Amino acid sequence: MSLSPPPSSSTTSLTTSASPFPTIYTPSTTTGDSSNSSDFVFPPQYSFPPFFTLQPNATTRASQLSSWSTLIQSYCRYHRLFSLVLVDAIQTPLFTNSKLSRALSLRDAQTILSWMASPEGGRRAEFADTGGKDAAKSSGEGGGGKVWIYWRRPEEWAEMLERWVEGTGQKGAVLTLYELVESDAVRKEEWAGMEGEMLRKSLNVLVKRGRAQIFGQGEELGVKFF
Repeated sequence: MSLSPPPSSSTTSLTTSASPFPTIYTPSTTTGDSSNSSDFVFPPQYSFPPFFTLQPNATTRASQLSSWSTLIQSYCRYHRLFSLVLVDAIQTPLFTNSKLSRALSLRDAQTILSWMASPEGGRRAEFADTGGKDAAKSSGEGGGGKVWIYWRRPEEWAEMLERWVEGTGQKGAVLTLYELVESDAVRKEEWAGMEGEMLRKSLNVLVKRGRAQIFGQGEELGVKFF
């Protein structure tokens, strides 16, 4: 079965932003289906009912997995989401098209995210290890737990943070984690508002490379860049 959307008189495009990192698609702001999700414009496939059911044909399924990965990354980037709690996210416009009365099943969503977390999917997702029952819920087939969405992987964030520190002349200074994600100085940066755990994942990349050191404990954490 082909998953090409039905012919349309208008053309919807996904544009790319200039970046030294792997391509992340950002939505056009002029065409497509917004589906009441702020101003985010969904790709043409989102208006095609079969898109919401993973198909058995291997070629079609591979195309679907790739398209869903691109959509999830684009949606999360647009809304500055660094993680999803799948059991909650499945009810949002990302996975549910109310105009079509179509929704991706929890099992199919988990399959897509498992593919994104694999080498084949570019490791663009990671199931959070929250411990105990939540961890089992996240990792089990059809699970609905927390998933990190890597529209930028931790190593990519690490490089961006390091360049920002160098560009602002703050090498050698100790910065709090709050300053790195919540201060006015980073308001326009892509990592503004980043969750603490994601920030620590990214900073740990630099720590392992000998480019940064983390001080303190709990909410008193600070980081020094070398």
